[in-house]
Amino acid sequence: MSTTIMALGGGGFSMEPDNPLLDDHLLSLATRRRGAGGLPRVCFVGTASGDSVDYQDRFREAFAGRAETSTLPLFRYDEIPGLPEQDLRSFVLSQDVVYVGGGSTANLLALWRLHGLDAILREAAEDGVVLAGISAGMNCWFEGSVTDSYGPLAPLADGLGLLRGSACPHYDGESERRPTYLDLVGTRRLPSGYAADDGCALVFRDGELVEAVSSRPDARAYRVHLSGDALDVEDGMEAPDVAESPVDVRFLG
Repeated sequence: MSTTIMALGGGGFSMEPDNPLLDDHLLSLATRRRGAGGLPRVCFVGTASGDSVDYQDRFREAFAGRAETSTLPLFRYDEIPGLPEQDLRSFVLSQDVVYVGGGSTANLLALWRLHGLDAILREAAEDGVVLAGISAGMNCWFEGSVTDSYGPLAPLADGLGLLRGSACPHYDGESERRPTYLDLVGTRRLPSGYAADDGCALVFRDGELVEAVSSRPDARAYRVHLSGDALDVEDGMEAPDVAESPVDVRFLG
């Protein structure tokens, strides 16, 4: 079974509450609908925000009537519906979509690994569960990313690695994102990867980019890499130039 991951640079219910285009597209990717009445089961994971109650409430409101919703609050593990009657693995594998919110990528990864959720999510993807997320929820699927988990923007090189390379969300939404990412890739502190504007999402199938979609006409995405695709430049040589190769983006409106 193919794996599907939708990585949002920004947008979705938390940033565009009056524009459902990206979230609607995410729901369309959930071909295995296990919920009541044919609605997809969508689980929101707010670890990166410390399981913000407001964030979870906004998720439920945004998906009401469109999905059978649940949340996975690892900071309040005893509040997860169905646990301990069913274990964490069974709960996650019963979903159609796992939607990861924004916040601290570093804290998210640490807590997921402590609970073994990293391995469960990998298994879920292989079982047909669609994985998705915004900001930290974009970063986490890649090998590395640009994060503000430590304050100023910095490289984080220990992502889950379900997707090769690195990621940079909010490419046009935060002024320091683009220059920081270009520098980190150009100096090889991060591997080549993908950058996505707010309102743009990248859809991967079996680890390969198959489409970029947007909720606004001017949202863009880029493959950020060493010039000439020089990924095998020998150590000690002068750092090559970094390039931005535009990705075709389909506006969903």
